[in-house]
Amino acid sequence: MKAIQIEAFGNPAEVMKLVDVPDVGAPGEGEVVIALEASPINMSDLLMISGRYGYRPKLPSIVGAEGVGRIVAVGGGVTHLKEGDRTLVPYPSAAWAERIKADGSRLRPLAGGDIHQLAMLGINPATAYLLLTEYVALPSGAWVIHNSANSGVGRALIAIAKSLGLKTVNVVRREDVVAEIKAIGGDVVLVDGPDLAKRVATETGGAPIALAVDGVADTSTMNLLGCLAVKGVLVFYSAMSGKPFVGPAQPLIFRDVSIRGFWLANWFDAATSDKITAMYDRLTPLVASGAISSPVAGTFSFGQIAQAVAVASKNRGKALFTPG
Repeated sequence: MKAIQIEAFGNPAEVMKLVDVPDVGAPGEGEVVIALEASPINMSDLLMISGRYGYRPKLPSIVGAEGVGRIVAVGGGVTHLKEGDRTLVPYPSAAWAERIKADGSRLRPLAGGDIHQLAMLGINPATAYLLLTEYVALPSGAWVIHNSANSGVGRALIAIAKSLGLKTVNVVRREDVVAEIKAIGGDVVLVDGPDLAKRVATETGGAPIALAVDGVADTSTMNLLGCLAVKGVLVFYSAMSGKPFVGPAQPLIFRDVSIRGFWLANWFDAATSDKITAMYDRLTPLVASGAISSPVAGTFSFGQIAQAVAVASKNRGKALFTPG
C-alpha cells in the first residue's frame, strides 16, 4: 500500500517520501482497518518531521497524526462498528497511509458532516476543549482570553466556549482577520499590542479573567499576563512565534498568577477510553454542524507532497491529503 514516510529529519518537502509499504493485513481481536479518506497537515506534523517537536519517532516512520476514513474490515469482538462506517483515525496514529489498523474500542461511527472538517476533529478541537476544561473551573458567563484566535485551535475554542456558556476575548495579530473572527462568534476581537490589558478591560467592563490560552509566546505572553485576574492561569499549548516567551515576574508574585503547559499526547497517555470517547461525543456534533470549522486551503494526493507542504507552511488554511 502507499504511504508517506520519512527516513531522516529535515525540510518536510525534501524528507517526506511516497513509498510502498506492506499492507496492514486483517484486523485482530478488537481491531478495525480504516481506509483513509482525508488527513490534514498540521504545523505540529511539520515541526516533528523537521526534528523540532516534543518527540521524534523511530525511523523510518510513516507520518501524519489524525484523519477520517471508512472502515473496511472489522475484527472479532467489535460490535459497535461495521464495514462502511466512517470513523476517526485515532490520535495519535501513523495516518498518512492508505489503510490504518486501529484499536476499535474508542472509535465510533460518524454521522453526516463535511469530510474535510471531520478529518480535523482529532487534534485541534480536542486541544481547545481540554484547554477550556482541564485547568480552571469556569462558571457560565465567565471570560476567557486567547492569543491565537485565527488558528485551528482558536477557532474551535470560540465555538466550544460558546457551547459552554463562556465569553471569549480573541487576540489576533492582523487587522484584516478581525471581522472574520467576530463573524464566527468571537465576543471581543482585538489586535495584540502592549496596551492589550487596558483595551480588554474597556471591552469587558473590567470583568475578571481567570484563564488565558497562549499559542504564540514572545511578547504576546506578557500582554496576556497583564489581562489575568488574581490567581489566574495562563496555559501554553504552542509557540507559533518560534520565540521564547517574554513576561514580567510581578504578576506571578503579586497576583499569584501561574503558568502551565499542555500537550495533547500527554493527556491521551493518562486518559481512559471512556473519557476520550466522552470528549469526542461532545465535539463531533459541533464539527458536523459546522459550528467548529477551519478554512481549507487545498486538498492533495499523496503524490503531491511538495505542493501540499508549501500550502501548509503558509499557515493560511489547512492543506489535506485525500489519497482516495
